[in-house]
Amino acid sequence: MQFHHNGYVSGEPRVQPAAGTGIDRPDDLPDEIDVLIVGSGPAGMLLAAQMSAFPDVVTRLIERRDGRLVLGQADGIQPRSVETFQAFGFAPHIISEAYNIGWMNYWTPDPEHRENIIRTTRQADYAKDISEFPHLIVNQARVLDYFAEAAARGPARITPDYGVEFTGLTVHPEGEYPVEVQVRYVAGPRQGEERTVRAKYVAGGDGARSRVRDAIGRKHIGKFAMHAWGVMDVVVDTDFPDWRTKCAINAEAGNILHIPREGGYLSRVYVDLGEVPEDDHHKVRETPLERIVERANEILHPYTITVKQAAWHSVYEVGHRVTDKFDDVDVDQDHAPHVFLMGDACHTHSAKAGQGMNVSMQDGFNLGWKLGSVLTGRSPESLLSTYSAERQPVAQQLIDFDREWSSLMARKPEEISDPQELANFYMATSEFPSGFMTQYPASQIVAGSGHQELAAGFPVGKRFKSAQVVRVCDGNVEHIGHHHLADGRWRIYAFADAAGQGEASALADWAQWLQTSPDSPVVRYTPAGGDEDAVFDVKVTYQQPFEDVEVLKAPEVFRPRCGTLKLMNWEKVYAAGEGIDIFAERGLSRDGVVVVVRPDQYVAAVLPLTATDELAAFFAQNMVPAAG
Repeated sequence: MQFHHNGYVSGEPRVQPAAGTGIDRPDDLPDEIDVLIVGSGPAGMLLAAQMSAFPDVVTRLIERRDGRLVLGQADGIQPRSVETFQAFGFAPHIISEAYNIGWMNYWTPDPEHRENIIRTTRQADYAKDISEFPHLIVNQARVLDYFAEAAARGPARITPDYGVEFTGLTVHPEGEYPVEVQVRYVAGPRQGEERTVRAKYVAGGDGARSRVRDAIGRKHIGKFAMHAWGVMDVVVDTDFPDWRTKCAINAEAGNILHIPREGGYLSRVYVDLGEVPEDDHHKVRETPLERIVERANEILHPYTITVKQAAWHSVYEVGHRVTDKFDDVDVDQDHAPHVFLMGDACHTHSAKAGQGMNVSMQDGFNLGWKLGSVLTGRSPESLLSTYSAERQPVAQQLIDFDREWSSLMARKPEEISDPQELANFYMATSEFPSGFMTQYPASQIVAGSGHQELAAGFPVGKRFKSAQVVRVCDGNVEHIGHHHLADGRWRIYAFADAAGQGEASALADWAQWLQTSPDSPVVRYTPAGGDEDAVFDVKVTYQQPFEDVEVLKAPEVFRPRCGTLKLMNWEKVYAAGEGIDIFAERGLSRDGVVVVVRPDQYVAAVLPLTATDELAAFFAQNMVPAAG
């Protein structure tokens, strides 16, 4: 990480200087708010952390609880989420305390003694092959803690307003703050008091029973399947040999998905409770813990578990539902939205695929930079319509995947023709649950794929898959994507043509245009007087070894002046290295290529170095020229 550019820092460098709304932040909710976030779940807390990077925006988060979440129900952290944690500055910290899923084992009935189970497959987890980041298990509460820390440490100093309940809203057709929101204080000295605040935008991350969703007339579409599962977080004594390995268990008596948790002793166990009669009226949800443990022992035979402590347990019926739209604008309307839905408020499914928290966080990441860009005047309000357009199809893909995964997990032994089917499905579809299958279609923020062959390893519309490069200033090997912080900036990665420094080259011409042309996005959209890389983080990677590249010979656009001291940033110039050639690894053209990446880490455009008109036209449709 970089610091000291605003002067010497002797304390915690991740605490950024307070600015704008973060200075003298009022304790109580103001009457007028730019962004009101409802709910402090994964989507809401990530959104708060993202908005903290925009100190000129008044952002508040209200939560009905009187304090932080103590015990979270979600726990699976996919590699894409860890990648996102890196952008918010806490990936190494959460990795160190989480359980790393290295293997997935499969158990089925013993052919000779069907009442017993035997291990039939031992399989390395998909994260080993798909990402440099691991597949983790950690309490949702800790994820929220880290996002809360990031929000509080950001320039806007955002902290949740606990004990404040959302009760309703009305969206007015006009006005600077068109969303009239009713809230009630349910904890603290003002308990019972009701008041009205006004907001420009409201983001509802208030769960499956979302009042924000109800307030804008959106509906959950879908239904519960007639199948129930008990789930428990338990500390046990057991003779089951794979208790510290993730397992899918298909037995004569039923099914279990077993997931070890952080700390070395705790485990989460999903226990098949069987089919639910149509006239059950959710009575199955009253199943006691003792019965769930009893069912688990029936399934695990000949092994047993003795529960020493249960931290939490519940019963749920599998449900697959997606809201009809993720904002308050109907399909026949053409104005910008003012209310948005995130997470369980707009998509619900089973917990066994480990997707709920992960997809919810990407909702918040997608929405956050767009709100920040619009409210700071960088982008037109039309940008906000892309949120529902991009995230609703992703939610539907999730439901379709989870329905198939849940069906496979709930099979009876006589329905299993191939014992390897579940393991094969798990690996064959691994890119989806890992979070890397999302591909946004062409729009004002995703260009067409006409030049995709120049960068085959960076598919347009998919997240930027990092690779190692050598930082020229110090010779250190770095993952270039790991420096993509959640700061609201666009990334423009230039991969140079084969010419060396000092020679006439396509890169030199492109860099000169980017530095000086009035059509250049850097010139056109960067505010005067601020950091030269305030809006665009522009980096170059040369094909030559780093020993043959000099930072001070790189074009000026790759050496911006930053901070109050206006110091040159030395860390924008990279090179390929022996055995870590990003050009070969990501299929990059040796004639050079430009890869544009959105603030939420998704590839927005792939262009040749000569396509300056296309680059200018792309940003002209999603950004507003800087004043002055």
